[in-house]
Amino acid sequence: MKPPTVNFMEPKLSEEKRLWKKGYKRVVGLDEAGRGALCGPVVASAVVVTTAKIKNKKSKIKITIQNSKLFKEIKDSKKLSIKKREELYKILTKHPGIKWGIGKASEKVIDKINILEATKLAMIKAIKKLKRKPDFLILDGKMKLDLKIPQKSIIRADEKVFSCAAASILAKVWRDRIMKRYHRKFPQYGFDKHKGYPTKYHKKMLRRYGPCKIHRKSFSPVIKAQISKRKTQNHNAKLPPSPRLRWTSKTIAKL
Repeated sequence: MKPPTVNFMEPKLSEEKRLWKKGYKRVVGLDEAGRGALCGPVVASAVVVTTAKIKNKKSKIKITIQNSKLFKEIKDSKKLSIKKREELYKILTKHPGIKWGIGKASEKVIDKINILEATKLAMIKAIKKLKRKPDFLILDGKMKLDLKIPQKSIIRADEKVFSCAAASILAKVWRDRIMKRYHRKFPQYGFDKHKGYPTKYHKKMLRRYGPCKIHRKSFSPVIKAQISKRKTQNHNAKLPPSPRLRWTSKTIAKL
């Protein structure tokens, strides 16, 4: 008996096309990276796919996003290798048919206003980085931004909508680079490997060393690690000093 075939969802431009037909020319796809991490910022990306065709003067072929190699390779960032994400990041940020912006909210802001509101703030910052105001927003997940722009939330949009999938790659690569820089400052936590997400190793190092400057102090695992570290420090502080032995001929004889 053959195992059932699994059809992986590929992001398409159908949502953008539907909105283009309605007159929304600058449709923005949004996604974030770092929402579930225990430290560092949450980063959001805004991506606009232009409807204009790109002409190749030598071959006289009209190239659109839809028939380019890029369209076939874009997927939710979680389904791509690190190498592939970096490769696509370079293509996306230089592609004439792609306009993009990046926004972030620091760990301090996250602790102050909570992760959901910080994610929204990062998205608004990303939108503001675009040169032209969007006509419509497509958001990944269940949320609404406090902006006077028509918008739609789609569950797993980073798997279904091309511009959101592209935004997921840009946000992920941008944030990964930030965490690699933090690794040089706090090498004991291994940020270069897990990028701040709650892996077994990260939580182990968190318990051993306690939180550092960029850990999110409002997150449960960080709070627990902080309490555990304080208890250990207090216990060690209360221990009586070890008695000093005077090495005389009598004490040596007793050994």
